[in-house]
Amino acid sequence: MKFYMVPKRNVPIKKETDMSITLPRSGRFAILASALIYTGMSFGVATSASPLQAANGGYYTATLSAPAEANRMVLGGVAWNCTGTTCVAGKGDARPLRICRGLSRKFGEVASFTANGEAISDEELAKCNGK
Repeated sequence: MKFYMVPKRNVPIKKETDMSITLPRSGRFAILASALIYTGMSFGVATSASPLQAANGGYYTATLSAPAEANRMVLGGVAWNCTGTTCVAGKGDARPLRICRGLSRKFGEVASFTANGEAISDEELAKCNGK
């Protein structure tokens, strides 16, 4: 709030220049809660699996030459679920060849590897297995 002096009377006159909006505490809390819920829901939608990916079981599918020792394993930031010689995982941040190499180092030779429904070439599969 600013005061201005009127030259003739020397009396301060109040002039409203502060136009801020104030909310009661409960109103501010409601806005904060709404923002947090919206952010959480947006993050959940962005990171959840697509319906096609969920129906297929995963982004990566690998067939091993020998059955896996463990049913569940996290390799290179990707959670793998293995049943017998078939392993399935969600999408990771690395390239498919790098994901395949990590799987090969842990479980042994990989017979086939598919990323997003596309099988890697024989040349890449040989690199995956370290040949």
